[in-house]
Amino acid sequence: MNMLEVFVSSLEEFQPDLVVLSGLHMMEGQSKELQRKRLLQVVTSISDISVGIPVHLELASMTNRELMSAIVHQQVFHAVTSLGLNEQELLFLSQSAAGPHSSLSSWNGVPDVGMVSDILFWILNEYGKSEGRASDLTRIHFHTLAYHILATVDGHWVNQLAAVAAGARVAGTQACATESIDTSRVSLRAPHDFLTSHSEAGSRIQFSPDEPVVKWHRERVSFHFTPVLVCRDPVRTVGLGDAISAEGLFYSEVHSH
Repeated sequence: MNMLEVFVSSLEEFQPDLVVLSGLHMMEGQSKELQRKRLLQVVTSISDISVGIPVHLELASMTNRELMSAIVHQQVFHAVTSLGLNEQELLFLSQSAAGPHSSLSSWNGVPDVGMVSDILFWILNEYGKSEGRASDLTRIHFHTLAYHILATVDGHWVNQLAAVAAGARVAGTQACATESIDTSRVSLRAPHDFLTSHSEAGSRIQFSPDEPVVKWHRERVSFHFTPVLVCRDPVRTVGLGDAISAEGLFYSEVHSH
């Protein structure tokens, strides 16, 4: 058995509150057939995890569009409860699966909030949990240098405001290697106003420091946006995305049904 199977088999004894997985990008050097076979094994292993234990998948940078498309379409997204990803992974995902704004070759500076919001909505609308779809995916934590967005399907998560704020806070403290935010070493680079969508008539939001977490709603999906106080001279960036997602998960609460 591979490490994932060994790990899953130990969960019955360990009884965790949450499972976090990563490493799918490491299959890029394998053949298409081996990737397909292994992804099916991954889905089977995740399905063996007890119902009621959320599973978070942290994506990583890839260059193989066929692999990313397979991850999207071979039920991996349906099997997990939550996703974590950055701006490169989000756009690459959309390009690989013909999603919104997939004609965009790359982000021009700070990723456009409305475009990011459109792609997050598309993922949850197309692959997330719904009455007519056997999927567990209800949450996406998006993080880029200047801001974070937590998108959730209504009725499944609570405490999103604290979760997205915690992720943004740890981005500033870990990058500067400080225990708390040192205002002399950080700067605000998030847009001061933005549209919440470009695919439909989104609203224009004016950011106010008095309300550092902004919320909006689109059909059955809620969005929580917050800027990041960016470290001007970072000293510790390795594993920053993992720390952001972990902190956000720590403050997230699964809605009990």
